[in-house]
Amino acid sequence: MIQTLLVANRGEIACRIFRTCGELGIRTVAVHSDADADALHARVADTAVRLPGAAPAETYLRGDLIVKAALAAGADAVHPGYGFLSENPGFARAVLDAGLTWIGPPPEAIEAMASKTRAKDLMGIASLAESEVTEADLPVLVKAAAGGGGRGMRIVRRLEELSAALEGARAEAASAFGDGEVFVEPYLEHGRHVEVQILADTHGTVWPLGTRDCSLQRRHQKVVEEAPAPGLGGGLADELYTLAVHAARAVSYVGAGTVEFLVADGRAHFLEMNTRLQVEHPVTEAVFAVDLVAEQIRVAEGHALEKDPPLARGHAIEARLYAEDPARDWAPQTGTLHHLAVPAGVRLDTGYTDGDTIGVHYDPMLAKVVAHAPTRAEAIRALAGALERAELHGPVTNRELLVRSLRHEEFTSGRMDTGFYDRHLPALTASAPDPYAPLAAALADAHGRSRFGGWRNLPSQPQVKRYAMAGEEHEVRYTHTRAGLAADGVRVVHAGARLVVLEVDGVRRRFEVSAYGDQVHVNAIRLTALPRFPDPTAQSAPGSLLAPMPGTVVRIAEDLAEGAAVEAGRPLIWLEAMKMQHQISAPVAGTLSALPVSVGQQVEMGTLLAVVEGDRP
Repeated sequence: MIQTLLVANRGEIACRIFRTCGELGIRTVAVHSDADADALHARVADTAVRLPGAAPAETYLRGDLIVKAALAAGADAVHPGYGFLSENPGFARAVLDAGLTWIGPPPEAIEAMASKTRAKDLMGIASLAESEVTEADLPVLVKAAAGGGGRGMRIVRRLEELSAALEGARAEAASAFGDGEVFVEPYLEHGRHVEVQILADTHGTVWPLGTRDCSLQRRHQKVVEEAPAPGLGGGLADELYTLAVHAARAVSYVGAGTVEFLVADGRAHFLEMNTRLQVEHPVTEAVFAVDLVAEQIRVAEGHALEKDPPLARGHAIEARLYAEDPARDWAPQTGTLHHLAVPAGVRLDTGYTDGDTIGVHYDPMLAKVVAHAPTRAEAIRALAGALERAELHGPVTNRELLVRSLRHEEFTSGRMDTGFYDRHLPALTASAPDPYAPLAAALADAHGRSRFGGWRNLPSQPQVKRYAMAGEEHEVRYTHTRAGLAADGVRVVHAGARLVVLEVDGVRRRFEVSAYGDQVHVNAIRLTALPRFPDPTAQSAPGSLLAPMPGTVVRIAEDLAEGAAVEAGRPLIWLEAMKMQHQISAPVAGTLSALPVSVGQQVEMGTLLAVVEGDRP
């Protein structure tokens, strides 16, 4: 029996595994980088061990340090979580060689399936040779052979883009997984991403635990997942189960894993097998009323599964909350997460708590929110409503995008595919702010000031405040009167520091307000209080390219120097932030008049990266 378990991971998945361990009576050990010393997963574990290293993300890739930490803390088992070393056969062997129990498949199974190229060979599917890609093969997808989560992936639609895509994918994959191997496969524009959860024991039993649809993706990383996958007719689900069980048996698989497919025109195309727990596993847990982490532990202890899996019930949908701005090319955001809470009735998996800092070193996912209901329509309604009412105070997030996505007719009808955001992103991110939110923010800020003589017997000028909301500036005016605060066009029913009630055309509306310095949250809307007088030193020269996020300059275009002529749209600089590379391109054709950064330099958001002076007509 396992007594003490170390999780070789961080954040949300570590906290999720610790929760099950607590229910089973298993002591827990966390590992952490210096950047994660005060992270939630390090605080909730019974024991925490520091992983030394200069680069925070790289410390979790040091299998030798993690095994050493497990032995030092008295752990007798290691769970890899997902990402990092979870699909590294060498790490699995090192854990077993140290006399520890490995909560995962045998190293040989990982070896066979962790490389997507070898997995395709095992399933009898050939990849495209880089040197043999032709116009007829386009579009193609460049993909990392190790790992997942959308890292190391690039769509190529023109042959001249292939070389740069290969280079960028290799660099991103090496940074995320310690393995820069990539391969090329055909890209199906309108396929659905469907997968099968499997669970296998050491006695020969393999459970196919239903299907999941993960078609809503950005940058090849899943955003919304659900179980079961809707609309799989004609025995397609049974075919997927058969293929998934075949893949598991082909490598003598043990534990939890996922077999992924692209479904198009009623046919299933094998993509890969992930030899680990998936981020989206909670939807399967909800539908089958099973704790997959607990089952992983039981299997590792040698227990046998029942002959048949439990019966499915209802429908579950998961949405991933990211600290990112979908309207700005999904730019990751950093800062303080002041408050995070969701309504009762939905599941929240997170690695953050109030007051935590969202840094630049890791994936920008804040939390997963999961709703389960008897039908798909009810699950959609419950999740969209919970997200809309969630208290989410901090950096910009994708919350509004998620709500609109869930309510989009293409999603509610089950007709979505992996090109959903390619088609609908502009409409889903179009600004539709509540015009009364800035007024509510101003009235809450003014709460109590009238007690000190803010009103006068004689008419006076109204108070004026300015807020930035959804990329636009809004000016609001209000006055202090004998009866309290007043504003044109509305009746102020109540104006407190945390609650404002306005009556608009006979309808009362409640606004819950929370302020953190100049950052103000009104219901689900994020505003920034602006100073009365703009700072004249905050102006940038025309053509300035500013860092859209904190990160590291990992690449500068070849032969790029001050004075060089550049074309509009030419990639100039690549930033790495949160394990993804972000391309900075010339906004206009012109001359590069300044290039003050160099490769390897750490930059903050708003740092000047380059200046391109546009050509004059």
